[in-house]
Amino acid sequence: MTRFSRIAGTGSYLPPRRVTNAELAADLATRGIETSDEWIVERTGIRARHFAAADVTTSDLAVPAARHAIEAAGITAADIDLIIVATSTPDMVFPSAACLLQNKLGIVGCPAFDVQAVCSGFVYALTVADALIKAGTAQRALVVGAEVFSRILDFNDRTTCVLFGDGAGAVVLEASETPGLLASDLHADGRHAGILCVPGSVSGGVATGSPLLRMDGQAVFKLAVGVLESAARTTLAKAGRQESDIDWLIPHQANIRIMQGTARKLKLPMDKVVVTVDEHGNTSAASIPLALDAAVRGGQVKRGDTVMLEGVGGGFTWGAVLLDY
Repeated sequence: MTRFSRIAGTGSYLPPRRVTNAELAADLATRGIETSDEWIVERTGIRARHFAAADVTTSDLAVPAARHAIEAAGITAADIDLIIVATSTPDMVFPSAACLLQNKLGIVGCPAFDVQAVCSGFVYALTVADALIKAGTAQRALVVGAEVFSRILDFNDRTTCVLFGDGAGAVVLEASETPGLLASDLHADGRHAGILCVPGSVSGGVATGSPLLRMDGQAVFKLAVGVLESAARTTLAKAGRQESDIDWLIPHQANIRIMQGTARKLKLPMDKVVVTVDEHGNTSAASIPLALDAAVRGGQVKRGDTVMLEGVGGGFTWGAVLLDY
């Protein structure tokens, strides 16, 4: 019998501290940096984001998101036999955030590992989990995107520090006799590594280089819209579907302009696009599962809907997944 995978439950979590543009602008003003709510909204569509407390780690954020997804799937943590966490901001160099999450959930023995593809991380992780379920390696996978990007922001650079936030989203992906995940398409091009990166490293116990995010916004924008359209069309072709079959587009929540540009190229009206960037900011690998959970719990995405997930991030990485929810 052919094995497929389907999303059985979704979950998400945002740290309690909500930071509005006005609050962030006031803080930046104390550093001599000028910005405003109007400036941020016009360029990004972002109105607020959430920042984790200093003692809260990525795996801490992942725990409630995972528990919500497990509950929504109608199972217990003991039923999970694979954990994949997509993150660029793990708790430590090693072990992985997935192993730390596994322990916090009280799960023992199943494989657990991280995927590092930055903002495309959740799409990558979901594709890996789907392949392992189809291969018979796992029955129920917990796939999480979680980030504390506030830790790697340069708050003297208004072009980047206003964009990002912290949070976690999760899904339970389980084996199914009927298709759920229909097709995916993943890519990377390391020639563009310099346009979005955190150029730091650890050597001899000392951090070298810059541990803070650097981005060429215009270069990212130009690449993003084109590769997202290409990945989406390739994924549709693999699934034997057309643009008109998409009920919901859930893109990585980077910038409203990129999302609008992608929707136009796919001939989708914005009322078919799930948008959370205004309240969450860019939460990198967490943004797609956060938006998916918000759409499911908000009654937008319903069982049977066809959903396109897509992301683009540092690496340069990009990809898409088409699924019947």
